[in-house]
Amino acid sequence: MAARTWTAAPVVALVALALTWGRDIGTLVVVLVAILLALAVLAAVHHAEVVAHRVGEPFGSLVLAVAVTVIEVSLIVTLMLSGGDEAATLARDTVFAAVMITVNGIMGLSLLLGARRFGFARFNAEGTGGALATVAALAATCLVLPTFTTGQPGPEFTGPQLVFAAVASLSLYAAFVVTQTVRHRDFFLPVTKQGKPVTEEDSEDHADPPTNREASVSLVLLLLSLVGVVGLAKIESPAIESAVLAAGLPVSFVGVVIALLVLLPETIAAANAARRERIQVSLNLAMGSAMASIGLTIPTLAVASIWVPTPLHLGLGPTQIVLLSITMIAAVLTVVPGRATRLQGTVHLTLLAAFLFLSMSP
Repeated sequence: MAARTWTAAPVVALVALALTWGRDIGTLVVVLVAILLALAVLAAVHHAEVVAHRVGEPFGSLVLAVAVTVIEVSLIVTLMLSGGDEAATLARDTVFAAVMITVNGIMGLSLLLGARRFGFARFNAEGTGGALATVAALAATCLVLPTFTTGQPGPEFTGPQLVFAAVASLSLYAAFVVTQTVRHRDFFLPVTKQGKPVTEEDSEDHADPPTNREASVSLVLLLLSLVGVVGLAKIESPAIESAVLAAGLPVSFVGVVIALLVLLPETIAAANAARRERIQVSLNLAMGSAMASIGLTIPTLAVASIWVPTPLHLGLGPTQIVLLSITMIAAVLTVVPGRATRLQGTVHLTLLAAFLFLSMSP
């Protein structure tokens, strides 16, 4: 599609969002909104790749991960304000879905595409291992511990415990960002077949980077696209909820569907990078998204809980804890060698399938 399509899509999506927000819409409008949602997703991917080309890695993948997560947090808070007590587990379900989709779905798809095309999917084990350790620590602190603490009835932190979890999350996320962008930036760059970081001179992408003006425009359009994606996903959620209930699925599965929609830009961007043998970029997106989804969401919700009357149930159930544990063990075994085959990609995609199936049939 022409560049003007990617320029117009975010604007049209926002106009549609303004016209449909808070209104009952018919079947035809639902279909049109779905089409605009798809265009907004593709526009977000395009503008994210423009920004990434200008600022280089790992900053490019960091921009998309943070942008998506900030808007995802806004969506969670909005739904909690309007959902009442039924939204008590919304944050937990959304964050857990994001972790499973990124660590199993995005990473598994990227490894499978890379290994299928190039024999092995090569990446930097040091950088990816550090990112995975951070994701595991965040998930255990914010999603597993609330199930076992006894200060508050149910899978919920007490006030001081929630403050600690929020501070710990922000600290871990800040430490990772400094490591990724300043102290050990080379750990998060694509690697050659010999395992060495790819420099700008070694890169096969010889196209001139966009100008500062072009990158700035794309950054603005990226943010507008993401607002459109999340907003239109919210508009589509009643139709999705009706379809879910009509199919006999639990209401909580609606959150999984919304998470899949919101993470589409990162999934497509990661798949595109994997096809260009830039597996490290794909893993940066996957791990960065999982990390930001916890590290930014929990502190924001801790502050929002001062005004939001809805209880905040963060603790995972037994089935979810088992899935998270298996995912982390498999991810460690995948990351340690610094290269992966189609088998590892298939393992992670199978774990994603198990998560989706058990979300539909708990």
